Amino acid sequence: MTTVLRRPQAPALVLIAHGSRDPRHAATVEALAVLLRERRPGVETVTAYLDHCAPRVSQVVGRLAGAPAVAVPLLLGRAFHARSDIPAALRDAGADLPLADVLGPSPLLLDTLDRRLAEAGLDITDPTVRARTGVVLAAAGSSDRAANAATLAVAADWQRTRGWAAVEVAHASGTGPTLPDAVATLRRTGARQVAVAPYLLAPGLLPDRITTAAEAAGADLTAAVLGAAPEVAGLVLQRYDATRTTRHLRAA
Repeated sequence: MTTVLRRPQAPALVLIAHGSRDPRHAATVEALAVLLRERRPGVETVTAYLDHCAPRVSQVVGRLAGAPAVAVPLLLGRAFHARSDIPAALRDAGADLPLADVLGPSPLLLDTLDRRLAEAGLDITDPTVRARTGVVLAAAGSSDRAANAATLAVAADWQRTRGWAAVEVAHASGTGPTLPDAVATLRRTGARQVAVAPYLLAPGLLPDRITTAAEAAGADLTAAVLGAAPEVAGLVLQRYDATRTTRHLRAA
């Protein structure tokens, strides 16, 4: 009688998003989960939300019933949600899941920003176009100075590595600079055209606010949010793999 050896099942991937009353938010998260399942059919990928949407973190943890899993936060930076809300939600659910690092910063996010600008009509393949284009990296903004500083570092890296005329940061909430301030700065410093790139993962109130402000400020084009891009899916899997390897996770 031949014994069939089965490979241990990979730990589940729990994709944790903040959640929103805007249905486009959950639709984007679920579309990203579809991409992840296509790339890793052997990994059970489930979504969980901190607020507004279902299923909540506690519900997903209960369904896993102690099976090996890695939680990956669908967040760009290490502000309050990453440092406090998600760890607290996991603790309250009684889950001892390893928590991966946030998505940003990463060159893959810069690739996604480029993708969205190209889809909005900007010829990013032409170095001359890049050299005369100023870009507003429009982020949510935070009361956490370190988180805002990290966004500034992303902007500097994007300008340095991709050849933009300049990249200015704007915040859709909290403290400035505002989007009109950033557009005005780019115009004043000689940008021939101004593009706005939302540094946000899913549609909702803040991206809508960015689009409205960009139109009012006279920006030449505005890209879509990062969304369910292949680069974002690849980055989620990088964070999952790094955490799984570090914790030596295997099936129970």
